[in-house]
Amino acid sequence: MARRTRALEALADTPHEVLEYAPSSDHFGEHSARELGIDPAAVLKTLVVSGPDRQLALCCVPVAGHLSLKHAARALGWKRAEMAEPARAQRATGYVVGGISPLGTTTRLPTLLDATVAHLDTVTVSAGQRGLSVRLAPADLAALAGAQFADISSA
Repeated sequence: MARRTRALEALADTPHEVLEYAPSSDHFGEHSARELGIDPAAVLKTLVVSGPDRQLALCCVPVAGHLSLKHAARALGWKRAEMAEPARAQRATGYVVGGISPLGTTTRLPTLLDATVAHLDTVTVSAGQRGLSVRLAPADLAALAGAQFADISSA
């Protein structure tokens, strides 16, 4: 049984399903989709981006796609965005790379969810540690994370 994480605690009374799988040391999102037998278009990877004045934000996109830094910057109202250094991402979220969740971060960050998942019944995101995910409705994820849906992925 997985330990209780801040991400799971953030779910409180929200309907969700906890999913466990054997963790990997790379390609975390793709690995979780494969291990859990879930469509990669419904599994989100949480990426930390950095903008002007060292601002940080979370961007959640399907593991089947790629984050467009240009689209993310535009959605955040920034001139440009780049991927945050892993150590900085870990400090800001309180989670290790490969287990970063948009839920229960130690620092509240602006959060974007890719608009392509808004219509899905459920999405799966990291639950705060490698090998642990949670499945819930996209609208519930947005509400709990204080996130906005935006067109942030690229083909």
